[in-house]
Amino acid sequence: MKMPVWDRYLVAAAFMLGLTTAAPMAQTSDLVSKTALRVCADPANFPMSSKDGSGYENKLAELVAAKLELPVQYTWYPMATGFIRNTLKAKKCDVVMAYAQGHELVLNTNHYLTSVYTLIVPTDGDLAAVRALDDPALEGRRIGIIAGTPPAAHMARNGLIGQAQSYNLFVDRRHESPGTDMLNDLAKGQIDAAILWGPMGGPLVKTDYPQFTVIPLIHEKLPPKLFYRITMGVRQGEKVWQRKLNSIIRRNQSEINSLLAEAGVPQVSDLGTEMKEVSN
Repeated sequence: MKMPVWDRYLVAAAFMLGLTTAAPMAQTSDLVSKTALRVCADPANFPMSSKDGSGYENKLAELVAAKLELPVQYTWYPMATGFIRNTLKAKKCDVVMAYAQGHELVLNTNHYLTSVYTLIVPTDGDLAAVRALDDPALEGRRIGIIAGTPPAAHMARNGLIGQAQSYNLFVDRRHESPGTDMLNDLAKGQIDAAILWGPMGGPLVKTDYPQFTVIPLIHEKLPPKLFYRITMGVRQGEKVWQRKLNSIIRRNQSEINSLLAEAGVPQVSDLGTEMKEVSN
């Protein structure tokens, strides 16, 4: 199954198009800074990461750095082709705060989040009761979708792709923001619903679009799956560093859950079949 793309927001996974996997490096922790938590991040990927520190991945980095008793130091680079090559692999930084589980470009830590794609609709509209993409209420509706993402296959299966409004996947978000553009179009009535990766859509709705309802798509039974496990990513071979981060995740999972819940990130069970109850 093709690795998901987190709607460009899916924090780095198979969306590093054109890159090849390098041979694993020898196991070492010598390359990891002892004086700072060096984070590889996109400077304009709000609500995940932002150069002004307002993203929830920034807050996650601060949490991890506090546990390590180190300051945070960033290497900024757009989350697009070449991101890993020019940041983590170039040894300019030591960790990507959010990376889809199972991709070969990085060594994944244990996952700290499982999330899912969401359907976003006006709260006071007739689509607020929809829970799955095969609902007849969606027939004939104009639905926004990030091109090339997994929900598009479900839309096609259910006859919804013909009138879909497509938004670009690979962009430099310093200049273009497909998720925000989609929600703005929904607010203007140019589309009837929006489908976004939950860690992007949930926080945006919470901060800027209170008139919308976020519906996690946890009832889709056929492939491709719409839920994904999110890890931190480190350089291949750096098992000592990976284990240290695994320990931090394990010991502070409740605090991480609360941080994500406060941001508005939908959290689901590891199998993506039910919502995870988290107090914040």
